[in-house]
Amino acid sequence: MGDEAAGQSSLELGLAVSAEPEAAEALDLTGRPTLEFPVPAPRATHGPARVLALVNQKGGVGKTTTTINLGASLAEYGRKVLLVDFDPQGALTAGVGINAYALETTVFDLLMEPERVSIRDVILPTTTVDLDVVSASIDLSAAEMALVNEVAREQILARALRPILDDYDYVLIDCQPSLGLLTVNALAAADGVIIPLECEFFALRGMKILVDTIHKVQARINPRLTIDGILATMYDSRTVHRREVLQRVVDAFGDTVFRTVITQTIKFPETSVAGTPINDYAPSSNGAQAYRSLARELVFREESSATEPATS
Repeated sequence: MGDEAAGQSSLELGLAVSAEPEAAEALDLTGRPTLEFPVPAPRATHGPARVLALVNQKGGVGKTTTTINLGASLAEYGRKVLLVDFDPQGALTAGVGINAYALETTVFDLLMEPERVSIRDVILPTTTVDLDVVSASIDLSAAEMALVNEVAREQILARALRPILDDYDYVLIDCQPSLGLLTVNALAAADGVIIPLECEFFALRGMKILVDTIHKVQARINPRLTIDGILATMYDSRTVHRREVLQRVVDAFGDTVFRTVITQTIKFPETSVAGTPINDYAPSSNGAQAYRSLARELVFREESSATEPATS
């Protein structure tokens, strides 16, 4: 009866499950029952955008890779997406094939000279349909110090993004690996946070600091901010350590952890060199399929949340 009830619950949620009892018991990489998220219906109109900040103070955990490929997957499903490179290293900008040093204006100019530069001045198209980008270069590293004495300095990015929110379905902000003023700006502008987390012990150690920072921003600056999900990245199921870390994360955070897991593949570094999302570079690869799954899961979560009855 327990398995039957679980199957009925999944069907009520609109998820695809098998009618075979043994198939329904299959577990995904997170150790939970396998679920297939539906392909989202295309949208006739766009906006208002849901703004998501991809944050982790540890570097090398897949923030930029996730921002690019999640954005491309959402665009593939008919969503209009804006990527914001908010890391002075400019990896996202390079990752979509744009040379930031050949540009007259970047996100730095948007922050420092809002009277002269508007958000529309710094939006560029990518080679992927319905995927645009706001570029960054090393100049952005000077913004953190320059903004310290500004009034409402935590809200500068939010004000800059406001005019274009009705033009997009998602705005994805790729944050630098720190919890400084730039990252706080991203959190202040965001509706939700996605935390890419490498399945490794030292990455797990920093989670408490990161979650505490998110809660402080929520309490003091941005009450609407939520943690949309924790995404396991760079996963290798052959490694006992990584399996143990993933299980600890699921035990601690439950359904906040995305069911989609991004496994290691050589294709991701190759796409960085090629300057294109994995959906275009290797559309049938496991990496491309994983980010499509993440896009479906993200949209499903959002749409399910929107249809939940309000509680008093």
